[in-house]
Amino acid sequence: MSGMIHIVDDEEAIRDALAFLLASRGVAARGWASGEEFLAAQPLEDCACVILDVRMGELSGPEVFERLRAMGNPVPVIFLTGHADVPVAVRTLKAGAFDFVEKPFNDNQIVDLALRAIAAHQAAEAEAAARRDLAARRATLSGREDEVLRAMLTGALNKQIADQLGIAMRTVEVHRGRVLAKMGVRNAIELAALLGADGREG
Repeated sequence: MSGMIHIVDDEEAIRDALAFLLASRGVAARGWASGEEFLAAQPLEDCACVILDVRMGELSGPEVFERLRAMGNPVPVIFLTGHADVPVAVRTLKAGAFDFVEKPFNDNQIVDLALRAIAAHQAAEAEAAARRDLAARRATLSGREDEVLRAMLTGALNKQIADQLGIAMRTVEVHRGRVLAKMGVRNAIELAALLGADGREG
């Protein structure tokens, strides 16, 4: 796993215990005593996950979370919470946090949760990158090629497409070949699998 897990908690014992356990699992971790300290350092370039205590000093965990999102950082966040703060933690889930763990917690449980959060985030990032790549390829099609693409997704044959669009069948064949080449697929079946039957990605 690349990147570092950042533990933001004003209890040194919790920071040290989690950092030690993560290190024993081969995961780099760093502790921060406050949300202010964490945000001031802005250690976000290599940030794989943030474990945030709900109650801390001047800047609470949810406030740190809000600032991360305001900065456009989608890093997965897991909250540590006491029983009285569970409603607050639930609200953070609705706002996009990955999960929360109620204190006292099992150390291995939270490490496993952090690793799952990172895996889910990486998968989502990879899917988003694939969608961006697909959209970029789709954008290279001419208007006519896109019309042919949509007709191909309905299962229409070249002659049917030619009739629908009012163009020669040979022209359809040329457009069809360009569509396949630009989209990086070999046939209409692969095209449908790539885009979906309605022509949208996925």
